[in-house]
Amino acid sequence: MFQTNRIHRNKVSSFFGIVSVIYHTIVQNIRGGHRNAIVGILVVIMRSVILVGVFFVMFQLIGVRTSPIRGDFILYIMTGIFLYLTHVMTVRQLAQAVSPTSPSMMHSPMNTVISFIATTFSMLYQKTLAIGIMLLAYHLLINPITIDKPIGAYGMLLLAWGSGCAVGLIFGVLTPWFPNAMPLLMQFYIRANMIASGKMFLANSLPATMVAWFDWNPLFHAIDQARGFAFLHYTPMNSQIAYPVILTMVLLLIGFMAEFFSRQHASVSWFAAR
Repeated sequence: MFQTNRIHRNKVSSFFGIVSVIYHTIVQNIRGGHRNAIVGILVVIMRSVILVGVFFVMFQLIGVRTSPIRGDFILYIMTGIFLYLTHVMTVRQLAQAVSPTSPSMMHSPMNTVISFIATTFSMLYQKTLAIGIMLLAYHLLINPITIDKPIGAYGMLLLAWGSGCAVGLIFGVLTPWFPNAMPLLMQFYIRANMIASGKMFLANSLPATMVAWFDWNPLFHAIDQARGFAFLHYTPMNSQIAYPVILTMVLLLIGFMAEFFSRQHASVSWFAAR
């Protein structure tokens, strides 16, 4: 008696339907709970400005008043802060977005892959726009700066973003299996990166015995290489590009395999039972 008419859609219409869902999810993520997307961008910019100001004041208090690299001191701080914020915010947002038991996954056609794509590109868009505005404002209003190899420096930003996507994916797909442990481990990872990322010092200044404490971290390599591209008179000696690239690809492969398995077995009732 009561029947639901099936909608026969071809591959082209299905593709554009998925693109539409991704687009609207990206817009929602950029707004960040605000009605206007511009407000969401301004929040990201202010967060970056505040952190740059905090580190500038901290360096002033401890007596570091000039850049350890021949170049602009604020640019030296920015190369660390920008990549750090991009990485850790991507980790945090993806860990919340790709969980198969999150409320948004209960509504078709949303799934973890769509949420992953939308979250990653919204984070990249926000960070790219915020960094561009801050660098332009500093260059025009405060002190003209020169980035030696801007394409390479932006490539390291993409590397920090990509490694953040991989790490966040791992945390997100493991959260339904370990709902109490994973949030704590993620917070520990983010807090550890305050120092382990190397944004407060130069990797070349580390003694050989201390390099092993940091070179496990893909963000450490990305920040040091970014400074090598940004400053003419700095050549990274204790970091490389290949390691974070390979690690990112491996973690993405493991993360998508774990996501597929979790999507087949995850249930909202897990949390009710625990």
